[in-house]
Amino acid sequence: MNWITNYVRPKINSMLGRREVPENLWIKCPETGEMVFHRDLEENKWVIPQSGFHMKMPAKARLKDLFDGGIYEAFPQPKVAQDPLKFRDSKKYSDRLRDSRAKTELEDTIVAGLGQVQGIKLVAVAHEFNFIGGSLGIAAGEAIVKAFERAIAEKCPLVMFPASGGARMQEGILSLMQLPRTTVALNMLKEAGLPYIVVLTNPTTGGVTASYAMLGDIHMAEPGAEIGFAGKRVIEQTLREKLPEGFQTSEYLLEHGMVDMVVKRHDIPETLARVLNILMKKPAKAVKRDTATELAPLPVAASA
Repeated sequence: MNWITNYVRPKINSMLGRREVPENLWIKCPETGEMVFHRDLEENKWVIPQSGFHMKMPAKARLKDLFDGGIYEAFPQPKVAQDPLKFRDSKKYSDRLRDSRAKTELEDTIVAGLGQVQGIKLVAVAHEFNFIGGSLGIAAGEAIVKAFERAIAEKCPLVMFPASGGARMQEGILSLMQLPRTTVALNMLKEAGLPYIVVLTNPTTGGVTASYAMLGDIHMAEPGAEIGFAGKRVIEQTLREKLPEGFQTSEYLLEHGMVDMVVKRHDIPETLARVLNILMKKPAKAVKRDTATELAPLPVAASA
């Protein structure tokens, strides 16, 4: 069988001119099992058209979609120590970094930039989950701190899109130190009187949840996002109790006061602009009204 698979079949395919079909052309909806063509999914902002399930969105695509016309100034990735602990588990940490950089074409998990959202200047920061689970390490922490500093210098708000499994274990205590560092930078932004809004995406967990992800002035969340510190299974094993249905989802957190609003991905730019206008005490923009859809006056009842 190996001889047929490894030699005969490729030979026949080459003779017939067949090409290998990439495996990621069709994406399966985790909720319904529906198969969606990748281009249709990208055009719909990585939201399954039929079910409305919000798939993970690449960080670069998120910023491009957020800013007006997809135009923004991308911040450079700060230079930091690589593999400071010379960590190795089943694989060298340096090899994991190399593989993630090749896969995502990013230096690390944080993508940040300056642009305008419906005319409002702001700094946006997004985690790339495909880069070692969006984990928080030295490079990510430094990039977040630099983004806060830039927002303060520009006197504009900062919007955070976390998507992370938490602190990066391969950097140990150096990773955990990014929690207080980013919190201090966040407080500097608030002391400057500038808004800080968090848009929680799937998943937001661990040390990221325990720091800057839950310290916003306003907390939005995408539908169905998993948000919490420890995982559901760990909590159940610790408490020895069955957790409620939908526990740690954005809808559950909204119901229990941990999230201010659940916003569909297509509505995020408009919602951000409206909230920022309120926080920055700017006048609301005039809403265009279609006279054809105005309510007609109620008919006068005929006298008996």
